[in-house]
Amino acid sequence: MSENKLKPTEAWFNQSGVIPYRIKNKELEILLITSRKKQRWIIPKGIIEDNLHPQTSAGKEALEEAGIVGTVEDHYLGSYAVKKWGGKIKIEVYPMIVKLLLDDWEEKDLRKRKWFSFKEAKEKIEIRGLQKVLDNFIIKINEADS
Repeated sequence: MSENKLKPTEAWFNQSGVIPYRIKNKELEILLITSRKKQRWIIPKGIIEDNLHPQTSAGKEALEEAGIVGTVEDHYLGSYAVKKWGGKIKIEVYPMIVKLLLDDWEEKDLRKRKWFSFKEAKEKIEIRGLQKVLDNFIIKINEADS
């Protein structure tokens, strides 16, 4: 006799993040940070706090993780999912125009940060879903320029 076993439902966590960018010498640059453990290039992101909108929460994470201050724009670029903490995380992503880079910030000793061209950023990012969101970002930027 076979026994039907119910699989537990995977836990889902919601996060929001930003694609930090600037225009320098008429060229688009994207700021990436490293993950704390594996030191892979990623974007600033974190759990959406209960009392905050996703954009506001993402801006707060950008300050803590990357030491950047700027404006998180309203238009949603898309989302991607990763497995972590025994479940899946859905990350909503928004563009952020960077206005200030701090010399000292909360996670300075845990992460690196670096500016990349769009092409370099896409090559550095290993997460396929995030690469697709980056493609959405460049489409939005090009639409804004036309």
